[in-house]
Amino acid sequence: MAILEAEHIQKTFGGVQVLKDISFSMEKGQTLSIIGSSGSGKTTLLRCLNFLERPDTGMIRVNGETLFDAGDPDTTTEREIRKKRLHFGLVFQSFNLFPQYTALQNVMLAGQLLAKEAEDYKVRKREINLAIEEHARELLTQMGLGDRMGNYPHQLSGGQCQRVAIARALALTPDILCFDEPTSALDPELTGEVLRVIRELADKETTMIIVTHEMAFARDVADRVIFMDDGYIVEQGPPAEVIENPKEERTRQFLSRYTQG
Repeated sequence: MAILEAEHIQKTFGGVQVLKDISFSMEKGQTLSIIGSSGSGKTTLLRCLNFLERPDTGMIRVNGETLFDAGDPDTTTEREIRKKRLHFGLVFQSFNLFPQYTALQNVMLAGQLLAKEAEDYKVRKREINLAIEEHARELLTQMGLGDRMGNYPHQLSGGQCQRVAIARALALTPDILCFDEPTSALDPELTGEVLRVIRELADKETTMIIVTHEMAFARDVADRVIFMDDGYIVEQGPPAEVIENPKEERTRQFLSRYTQG
């Protein structure tokens, strides 16, 4: 069974239709890369999947559960949306770390805020916070930042900040981890360290959606690739087909920029 199903997603901003009848699915453990030119709708699709934007029409299911149905008001209340965001972790292109918190505190924060909503939090506060801290330390160590946990964002390189952001996104054990151009804000020499972490997550069969402009990375790491243009999915399939042997002329035109020279 598919872990994620998106059906007939549409989104309009100020009279401009940014997403036009988007439908796709993915399996647990897959890595899906979304490629396309700026303005093609890639980031908006990711934000709709994470409920940072609400689709105008369509349906989103995770593990067979309908998380969002534009035609069902019971799934679109703010309280329901807040709960259902927990199925997704999102890594932003500009890190979005809190500058007043250390790396460790940034990773712990969401878990601590969520734990306070539990009925037994006051009784088990110390136990719960220790478990959250231990998990955060494990994630930062996994990201190669075991010696940077007490550092503030301004004391870290861009690549290190992005790895903290990845650890933060993993902290609530989401079903699907999403990346929005995870290397676009990095200097070229720092890009490799972040791509290496994502590759390791793919090797562990972490379910991921990656919006990226790194064509070689998408080809080598993704199980499936979606090419978007002007709000549509133009082509989707295995990277060997979409990137190496595209069927659609628009896909070939887009990819030709990466193969010239």
